[in-house]
Amino acid sequence: MKKSIGLGLMLSLLFPLGLWSQYTTRFESSNGTQTPTYEEGMAWYQRIAADFKEIDIQSKGLTDSGQPLHLVLYSKNRKFDIAKLKAQGKAIFFINNAIHPGEPDGVDASMMLLRDLALHPERYPMLDSVVVAIIPFYNIGGALNRSATSRVSQNGPEEQGFRGNARNFDLNRDFIKADTRNAHSFAAIFQELDPDLFIDTHVSNGADYQYTMTFCYAQEEKLGGTLGPFHKGTFLPFLYEHMKSSGFEATPYINAFGQTPDKGFSQFADWPRYSTGYAALFHTIGMMTETHMLKPYAQRVKSTYALLDGVLKFLGKHRAQLLALRKATKEAVKTQSEFPLTWKLNREKFSEIEFKGYEPEYPISTVSGQKRLYYNRNKPLNKIVPFYDHYDVDLKTSKPSAYIIPQGWHNVIERLKVSGVQMRQLTQDSTIEVDVYIIDAYKSAASPYEGHHQNTSVDLHTERHKVALRKGDYFIPLNQWRNRFIVEVLEPQGVDSYFRWNFFDTILQEKGGYSAYVFEDLAAELLQKDPALKQKLEEKKSSDKAFAENASAQLDFVYKNSKYWEKEYMRYPVYRVK
Repeated sequence: MKKSIGLGLMLSLLFPLGLWSQYTTRFESSNGTQTPTYEEGMAWYQRIAADFKEIDIQSKGLTDSGQPLHLVLYSKNRKFDIAKLKAQGKAIFFINNAIHPGEPDGVDASMMLLRDLALHPERYPMLDSVVVAIIPFYNIGGALNRSATSRVSQNGPEEQGFRGNARNFDLNRDFIKADTRNAHSFAAIFQELDPDLFIDTHVSNGADYQYTMTFCYAQEEKLGGTLGPFHKGTFLPFLYEHMKSSGFEATPYINAFGQTPDKGFSQFADWPRYSTGYAALFHTIGMMTETHMLKPYAQRVKSTYALLDGVLKFLGKHRAQLLALRKATKEAVKTQSEFPLTWKLNREKFSEIEFKGYEPEYPISTVSGQKRLYYNRNKPLNKIVPFYDHYDVDLKTSKPSAYIIPQGWHNVIERLKVSGVQMRQLTQDSTIEVDVYIIDAYKSAASPYEGHHQNTSVDLHTERHKVALRKGDYFIPLNQWRNRFIVEVLEPQGVDSYFRWNFFDTILQEKGGYSAYVFEDLAAELLQKDPALKQKLEEKKSSDKAFAENASAQLDFVYKNSKYWEKEYMRYPVYRVK
């Protein structure tokens, strides 16, 4: 790694003292040991925005903390209407910081980057065609919950925020379910920006290794089309080379929990609940920067700065190609006939990469007296290892021409709207024949996960029914460039569908019932009038001894096979129009 000069000396060489000293950050003035509080950081942004007309700060909805979510824009032509800027062919580079405020590397790197863009735009020729958008602090509640102990073993800064937000949600699990105000405000920002490149800044723990920076990003197959190969074959190689030349050689995120990475590791599966997974549904190339928590804070921030600088350089070189690929992908998805719902890692296919780590050893723990894992930094390890970065489609579905959602499911409808889904309301009551999913089986998690007990292992079948719809129910045509998002959240078997996240759990509980002693007479009448039902009952009794000996079960069988059985039970209330 290149030898680093002191921060103060580096900045004095770059900028005249009278200019850059006005915008010195707390990180710099502390010689790389501290990060600003939320109040300090926002005051710094307000000050620099007041001095440079190329910078604009906008309030964009509330967060759970009660504070507004701020978006900072750098636009060289001093215009800040995103729609007009995109119409002019500008690329949008979107940076999200402090989703986990205990990991503030991006907070400081973004402040220094913005300052450098403002003071020396001539050094960044790509700014003629690139707009930079920054969320200074996404998790404001977590940033306000500041201490010196929220990140065990992390090597600086001296104090930092907390991972959970004001309601103790992990915001990097909330992009689909959107339980927080933060997520609603973020979705509105994301849809307005429709960013071409998205960076979400983080710090990683886990295994120990030589790298300061690792990258977590969407799978090639998930981005799909021409965008996936461009991401893997052009974007990533450019960034890896840029980081190496900047003195911060990088590698894929070390996803090796349960074993040491010298044996190889798999690419992190960034489901849509995560920021980059959410971005991929809208054909945006996204990346989480994951600096290593054991590296000094100053080193981590500098590597994050180098990464952000590299993305700008990439856009300077490949902007037109990226914009063209995204435009073509958006058009193609409008008529795409099948969509993946779940993925599985292919253990038979892998890439081989050079991994630079440390030798794992297993000395005796002074705490437990048992063997413990220890990475010996006196024994660097350079080794070619398998990197499992191929995901196959596990389950897919055909695209309907439209979905219909009854207006009562407003919690789902509002989440679709904030993510830009186009829909219209029915203008009159009507009866339409549609495909209806019946949930046959599912598993509900025993323990809560981010405020939910997820529904997994969903089995279902489809029935054709005429359903009565009301004026005001929502019709969602599948002719949109957001089709992929729509399908993945509305199909119950999707890995992060709204069904999985419990938004439809009320259909999983029976609401009706009967008094057995009263229903006995009606059941007898039903069997007398319906020979097919009577035969079905007798066949069940013949094949199931326990059933034959259970009078209550037989009565329930008649009820559930009669017209009195509630049609809402286990019937998924999002209908598919052929």
